[in-house]
Amino acid sequence: MEKTYIPQGYAPCLNLYDTQKAIAILKRLFEDTLGGALHLRRVSAPLFVEASTGLNDDLNGVERPVSFDIPAAGRDAQVVHSLAKWKRMALYRYQFSVGEGLYTDMNAIRRDEQPDNLHSVYVDQWDWEKVIAPRDRTVEYLQATVRTIVACLCKTQSTLRSMFPQLTALPLISPDVCFVTTQELEDRWPDLTPKEREDAWVKDHPTTFLMGIGGALKSGKPHDGRAPDYDDWSLNGDILVWNPVLERAFEVSSMGIRVSPESLDKQLTIAGCDDRRNLPFHKMLLEGKLPLTIGGGIGQSRLCMLLLGKAHIGEVQASVWDDETIHACENAGVILL
Repeated sequence: MEKTYIPQGYAPCLNLYDTQKAIAILKRLFEDTLGGALHLRRVSAPLFVEASTGLNDDLNGVERPVSFDIPAAGRDAQVVHSLAKWKRMALYRYQFSVGEGLYTDMNAIRRDEQPDNLHSVYVDQWDWEKVIAPRDRTVEYLQATVRTIVACLCKTQSTLRSMFPQLTALPLISPDVCFVTTQELEDRWPDLTPKEREDAWVKDHPTTFLMGIGGALKSGKPHDGRAPDYDDWSLNGDILVWNPVLERAFEVSSMGIRVSPESLDKQLTIAGCDDRRNLPFHKMLLEGKLPLTIGGGIGQSRLCMLLLGKAHIGEVQASVWDDETIHACENAGVILL
């Protein structure tokens, strides 16, 4: 896909103001549905965290956080990349029990993101996290949770279609989830890039959970990068659906069962990140003080794109774009917020 790609003949299902109305309804519908299905309580979350705590995520390990000093506090802060580690600490502080969890709005700035149809330097998602028992750290529990989230997606889409009949022109999300591993995709298409493998698979399996992201495959390379200190690389994955507008695999959620003390110890060494062991978050986790959890992020703008049939993320969120993107959208008659 080019940096900005608008399909020939593309026309949005909803006009500009109806899009705004639908976004507001969609967000309320989905978070209420998700919270009820997974037994999650809504909490407030930070826009930035103290740099020295180790709570911020480094994603693929190369992204630079937006940092600034707070003179009144005598500390340096970082705008969050995501809340994966903060949520686990929050569950500890709230003293939630097994089966209980939280969700929150996460707003982040990822300054090194390469903007395109799906990516912006502004990131908005529902972040959720839930306490689990040791017996729940299984592929079966992970897959059951994925099916619950997909059911929430389908229910939200159904309600939206009843409120905005224009959206019935879009195909329904398939509730039947196909589970496949990154190694299986590499074995099948060793000469394709990871994204090309996703497109090839999801075209025929329109709702897929791609498992096992972060660790090296037989080729010696990971399918995609994952920080070593939140997901267990053997118990995680991405929810992918087929996007009928862009005709490609479309990631809605990255999620997984989180690292145990044992898997964190192993993954820090593999990733060459042993220097993190003495950070407050990592030290508590290695000492077994933090609860075992499952969690993830579900893209708000991504879901709006999918359910409203939009070609560019700038149609559902306000951000800053380069001249090339602006001109490409203007020439195609696409209005960026």
